[in-house]
Amino acid sequence: QVQFVESGGGLVQPGGSLTLSCAASGFTFSTYTMTWYRQAPGQEREWVAWIAATDTSTDYPDSVKGRFTISRDNAKNTTYLQMNNLKPEDTAVYYCKAAGDMTYWGRGIQVTVSS
Repeated sequence: QVQFVESGGGLVQPGGSLTLSCAASGFTFSTYTMTWYRQAPGQEREWVAWIAATDTSTDYPDSVKGRFTISRDNAKNTTYLQMNNLKPEDTAVYYCKAAGDMTYWGRGIQVTVSS
């Protein structure tokens, strides 16, 4: 059974930082690429970070490049999203997604950036 445990979300002031974690089980994590997405109210879901399965290749859209960093620990079946210099427009529900032979989604975790 595939499961994700997402943690690290919450309320932060503009300019602050958060690190999200997504711990996976039930599939061969090291063979899957991992992507973080977010969805704000009334908006489409958008990707914010991608990391390859077994090497350090990463990619980001311009909206978060230089502020967000994705990483993974295949020994712990976990991917992380370090978010710095957060802005109110980063407020959204953040989801992790695993893509490989199958595609799996986490349930999402709320991030709110507000003073």
